[in-house]
Amino acid sequence: MENKLNIVIITGMSGAGKTVAIQSFEDMGYFTIDNMPPNLIKKFVGLLNTPDNKIDKVALVVDMRSRAFFEDIQSIVTELTDNGSVNFKLLFLDANDTELVSRYKETRRSHPLAIDGRTLDGITKEREILADLKNLSEVVIDTSELTPRNLRARILQKFASSTESTFRIEVMSFGFKYGLPLDADLVFDVRFLPNPHYIAELRDKNGTDKEVYDYVMEHPQSEEFYENLMKMLVPILPAYKKEGKSVLTIAFGCTGGQHRSVAFAERVSAALKDKWHLNVSHRDKDRRKETVNRS
Repeated sequence: MENKLNIVIITGMSGAGKTVAIQSFEDMGYFTIDNMPPNLIKKFVGLLNTPDNKIDKVALVVDMRSRAFFEDIQSIVTELTDNGSVNFKLLFLDANDTELVSRYKETRRSHPLAIDGRTLDGITKEREILADLKNLSEVVIDTSELTPRNLRARILQKFASSTESTFRIEVMSFGFKYGLPLDADLVFDVRFLPNPHYIAELRDKNGTDKEVYDYVMEHPQSEEFYENLMKMLVPILPAYKKEGKSVLTIAFGCTGGQHRSVAFAERVSAALKDKWHLNVSHRDKDRRKETVNRS
């Protein structure tokens, strides 16, 4: 049976959390577009309903920034609901007037319908315009009492499939001589371990090669470091997920990023991959080889 295209349109009151929502869908692997003009939605869906299309999940934000086209949205919602080739849901985000006014005061932004007037007047007008659309929505979330983390959790609960992971771990190796990775959350320095670079037959190999890996791991300090590291890592990983983090990057560094750091990234990723959605990469593993070849 052919898989259907999954489409979610996110709309609702300005200031109710659409930015957090679209980021949540992006974390779930959706192709996302913010501020999508409603009159382009049908054309966009038509482009996706082709044999060569590789996108199967789309989330679109439609809000009052597109108000010049907003009158089209109700007919589009009806068409998508009746379209047998897509699984369509309309997500409406709401909040009470007091909370919305407070959020606008905090951000010092103008409401899109109250540029020359009071914020509350803009909210009232917007609520009237969106009333019918709210009634059509399959999912309505009131964010008045929700923190961004709570809203993200609510969206994941309602839209994430049981098989997909919303938290992943990136394990990487790098060389300190080429600089720290900017996106690393946890950095571990393994330059205290014996360096295979000084072993002639290992110098041109890397930590993914068995000879280098075995050399790094055969030393007592390597095993002691690994055991203590895992005692620390294993208990804290669920806490990162619970806190709402979507990606945790764990980086291992040695001098050139070729031997020791690569070996440890490989060992730790192998130990964690059965329980976590995980990817391993080696930023500088071949940097020395590339430099030699260019010279």
